[in-house]
Amino acid sequence: MKNITLHVPELKDYWYEQKIEADPLTMSYNAGYDVSYYGYHYDTGCIDFPEERWKQVLDKRTKENRYFAYIKDNDINEYVGYVNYQYNKSENRYECGIVVEAKYRGCGYSKLALKLLCDTAKAEGIKELYDNFEIDRENTLNVFKAVGFEVVEEQIWKKFNKKVRGVLVKIQL
Repeated sequence: MKNITLHVPELKDYWYEQKIEADPLTMSYNAGYDVSYYGYHYDTGCIDFPEERWKQVLDKRTKENRYFAYIKDNDINEYVGYVNYQYNKSENRYECGIVVEAKYRGCGYSKLALKLLCDTAKAEGIKELYDNFEIDRENTLNVFKAVGFEVVEEQIWKKFNKKVRGVLVKIQL
């Protein structure tokens, strides 16, 4: 079993978020969506995160009470990804996410990190978490189901201007 913890990064630690969001292999799941946020690259899913934006992002996360933490493998003393949750006002729910660096995928980090994220949210009084992703990301769906999430809705999105099927998953904490 992996020896992991969640580490809420300080400003000086944001180099890691910058690193993985610039990696096309890690961010490929994010490519092809018609979104308009700072630094998004439609073709790769990468997100520009220059150092001059780090403080602004940290301040926004703090002000809006957004939880964001790196997944740290304590045995190798390395970050392997990150998890987050935040309140979505328009949907009236807490949404979560997990990104594991491409080179660490398939090594058993996602399930453990997602469980730790759920424990953190529950300790903060959050009653349920949601996420959504493409239905053909079978490994992702299996991880979420193994932690206790259930599919509550199927959705249709556009990716690279083609319709793709997605799912909305939810867990009661």
